[in-house]
Formats: sequence, C-alpha cells, structure tokens
Amino acid sequence: MYKLLGNLKTGLVFVVSAPAGTGKTTLVEKLYQEFPNVVRSVSYTTRQCRPGEVPGDHYHFISKEEFAQKIARNEFLEHVELYGTLYGTAYQAVKEQQQKGNHIVLVIDTQGALLLKDRGFKAVFIFLMPPSEEELRKRLTERQTESASVIEERLQCAKREFKAVARYDYCIVNDDLETAYQVLRSVFIAEEHRVSNL
Repeated sequence: MYKLLGNLKTGLVFVVSAPAGTGKTTLVEKLYQEFPNVVRSVSYTTRQCRPGEVPGDHYHFISKEEFAQKIARNEFLEHVELYGTLYGTAYQAVKEQQQKGNHIVLVIDTQGALLLKDRGFKAVFIFLMPPSEEELRKRLTERQTESASVIEERLQCAKREFKAVARYDYCIVNDDLETAYQVLRSVFIAEEHRVSNL
C-alpha cells in the first residue's frame, strides 16, 4: 500500500466533479481503498437517506431548517441546491482532515466547484468525463434508478457541466475504469510532489 503525502505536512484538497453515471463514486472509492490518507468529505444534504446508504458515511442527513442554520453560521465551504435538494461541504471538517495530514476529496457538482474556484480556494480541480453522451445515456438507463424524464434531465445537466471543463485543472475520460483510475491516482501522486505544494 503506497502512502501518499511523503513531502507534505498539510493535506491537499481535491475537488472531483462529474455528471451522474460517469463512474466517479467507483473511481474515488478505489482511491480510498488504496491510499489510507486519502479521505472523503462527507457532505450535508436535505434529501432522504437511500437504501444502502449509511448516515455519516455517505452523507450527513439533516432537515432544511438545520441546513439554513448552518448557512447562517457560515459553516459551509460551499453549498448548492440541485433538483430541489440542498448539499453543503462543512469548512471545519475539511480543515481538520488537512491538519491531520490527509488529502481530502470533495465530490461535488460543477456549480459548487466553480464557486470554490471563483473564491480562489486552493484545491486541485478534476473533471471526470464519460466517453460520449450516448454512453452516458446507456449507463444511466442501465442503473434503473431513475425514470426516463429524470434521465433526460440529468443528460441536459451533463451538457451544461461539459461546458465548465475548461475551468478545471484536469479532465479524465472514463472509457475504461482501470485506465481512468491509473490516470486519477497519478494526478494525486504528482500533485503532492508539485513544488508549489511543498
């Protein structure tokens, strides 16, 4: 098991965005499994917990009222509304992980990512692309978790997200899972050796 962070005392923040169905969850899970000091940022959300999800592991599930209170207290690094649901990243949790020497991964949509970028937040921004729109449609359909209308909505959203790719530091096409993972892990290894991060 390769331990990252050989050259750093403070962890880096990696922001990963991708349309639904691109394989981002699978790819970042492989990072967590291979590298003990690459950790996930657990977002807050107002949506209901889905079957198989573990509160505090996948998301912190809270009410809209609790979410509004956190906004009022400036507890979020970024927060957005997607499909009528609120999502937010807690600033303190990110800071604590960095101070422990962990790289932290924020899997957030382009709206939240560009908000951080526009604020000058120091992070490595990575966009994961499907090989084509047709392949993305196939993957979303095969998941059998959304209706045809939701799939169409996600595809339209994906088209908007593709336009933001130029704002990211890296773009990785996931046409083969293992190849995409090798590229992703190489980005993590390279970034911790970047002179400006030492």
